[in-house]
Amino acid sequence: MPSFPGAVKRLLVGRPVRSERLGETLLPKRIALPVFASDALSSVAYAPDEILLTLAAAGLTSYALSPWVGLAVVLVMLIVVASYRQNVHAYPSGGGDYEVATVNLGPTAGITVASALLVDYVLTVAVSISSGAQYAASALPFLRGHEALVAVGVVVLLTTINLRGVRESGTAFAVPTYVFMVAILGMSGWGFVQYFFGDLPQAESSVLELIPETQFEQGLVGLGGAFLLLRAFSSGCAALTGVEAISNGVPAFKKPKSHNAATTLALLGTIAVLMLMSTIVLSRLMHVRFAEFPGEQLLRDGVPVGESYVQDPVIGQIAAALFGGFPPAFYLVTFATGLILILAANTAFNGFPVLGSILARDDLLPRQLHTRGDRLAFSNGIVALAVGASLLIIAFDAQVTRLIQLYIVGVFISFTVSQTGMVRHWTRLLRTCEEPAERRRMQRSRVINAIGLSITGSVLVVVLITKFTRGAYLALIFMALLFGLMLAIRRHYRKVRAELAEEDEVAGRVLPSRVHAIVLVSKLHKPTLRALAYARASRPSVLEAVTVTVDGEETRRLQEEWDRRDIPVPLRALDSPYREVTRPVLEYVRSIRRDSPRDLVVVYVPEYVVGRWWEQLLHNQSALRLKGGLHFMSGVIVASVPWQLRSSRHRLGRENRPAPGDARRGAVPPPAGTEENAKKEQNA
Repeated sequence: MPSFPGAVKRLLVGRPVRSERLGETLLPKRIALPVFASDALSSVAYAPDEILLTLAAAGLTSYALSPWVGLAVVLVMLIVVASYRQNVHAYPSGGGDYEVATVNLGPTAGITVASALLVDYVLTVAVSISSGAQYAASALPFLRGHEALVAVGVVVLLTTINLRGVRESGTAFAVPTYVFMVAILGMSGWGFVQYFFGDLPQAESSVLELIPETQFEQGLVGLGGAFLLLRAFSSGCAALTGVEAISNGVPAFKKPKSHNAATTLALLGTIAVLMLMSTIVLSRLMHVRFAEFPGEQLLRDGVPVGESYVQDPVIGQIAAALFGGFPPAFYLVTFATGLILILAANTAFNGFPVLGSILARDDLLPRQLHTRGDRLAFSNGIVALAVGASLLIIAFDAQVTRLIQLYIVGVFISFTVSQTGMVRHWTRLLRTCEEPAERRRMQRSRVINAIGLSITGSVLVVVLITKFTRGAYLALIFMALLFGLMLAIRRHYRKVRAELAEEDEVAGRVLPSRVHAIVLVSKLHKPTLRALAYARASRPSVLEAVTVTVDGEETRRLQEEWDRRDIPVPLRALDSPYREVTRPVLEYVRSIRRDSPRDLVVVYVPEYVVGRWWEQLLHNQSALRLKGGLHFMSGVIVASVPWQLRSSRHRLGRENRPAPGDARRGAVPPPAGTEENAKKEQNA
């Protein structure tokens, strides 16, 4: 029977999966769409809010421009989707923007893109789940004030689900994502039907008056008005986040991988555009009011509504008006929207670990991120993402308005650099390609990527100008820190590799002249006798036992017992006037190395093996300190000699006990004495 932590892990994560079953985790398009597109689709829940919230600063008349701002965002999205379809065909290995930038623009550009994407993935989780927590608080008032705690709890839940594997998490999240699509498209369709028949109801907030902020009392005029429009556009471009996730996740698709990924990208673009524009147009037709400071900017009968006014999200206001006579439909839309905002984080939970694994393979992140866990998922990357997102949620108290200012900077940096790399990719191939049909295809692809470069580069400039002072500078700082960290990790791994190669060469030419073995002794008991026996069995050139004199009387009794038993190993007592144990041993070993630099010193340390965590606190502390000091000495080897106490045997017996159901699966050997067991012993 497994230990309690192991049993909890198996309950939450599931049983380990064999490596040869990796192919079973690959995703068909119907599962890949909700897995990789939930982030982009979920932006429908907050991109219209951000557009209206920004335009509200100039008053009610500015709302007339919201559909045009939405069309500009849609144009950028379609261009980006078309550009990334070229990416997945050209680079289907899963490196995505990082691989494109590294291959075509060099390692520095690749690391820049990687740092931008990693920061953006963490922000995706923080923004999506914080937004979902706010939706939950609007539906369940008792959660107000506890959004950050709720959001962190949801991060832990998503982490647990994703640790079970890509296929399992994708299946679990597919249904809610499709429910959200049906709910929003169904709501939009019903709204337009009512509009064409002249029965479209107005939003509850339509009776309120929206007043502009002081600096925009004249409306959208001059440089200030243009700047506000650009801000609204850059906020709406949050709808593009997550588009790049498919290019990073191509290896997770079933064959033909690049074809399926490109098809999924096209579906994502089409659905996201329909949902986004439908929501923006309906909000305009139903006269939705949505302000950054509702208590001050929204008036009822000429009087501000005050701080007690609760401003529902745009989709919530539309659904409440359209389904006023049918509450189940309203609750379906609200619940599906809140859920998709939470599940949008799953895109990052699929993209971040894969990218982290590739970066770890290239020595830019710790190697642990490159290994798969029990369920063939990149478990360490999943946990790292969860920790980073939780810290951001706590730091910003799950406030989407503050978090979203850090958002989309990273993704547009990666968009721009990636499209630059793709233009150079096609240009390089065109130099050597002579087949006319293939050249026409490459030229068409280069034009698409060039358009993508110009558009995403322009949007990046707008985003940096409009969002820099409102929080985007923090995202840039995070990216710079991550960039420096990756360079430092790569430098460390290269130094270690070079050092180990040199050591291997030296080890092949120079062998130690002698082996000087030391057995550390505190008392004369079974662990000490076992360590002495092991040391003698290794036949060293010199063998001695060493104890430290902390109490002179105890050392004298130890020497008498040593002589009485006639142990054939000399015992040396080291003086310790300050009652230290570690320092005298380290100085003695150092003196041996100094006198005989070519000697190899092996220090045998008897240790207790215990079965309970609290017993570890009561034993082996001196041994740990000694090993910590000895490990940093060249030419010194530390050999731990274990002595298993009864508690350790009890634990070993517990772990070796069969788990429920093992007998049915044939995983338990037959009991001793049975005929089958006798045959096995005879064959052995």
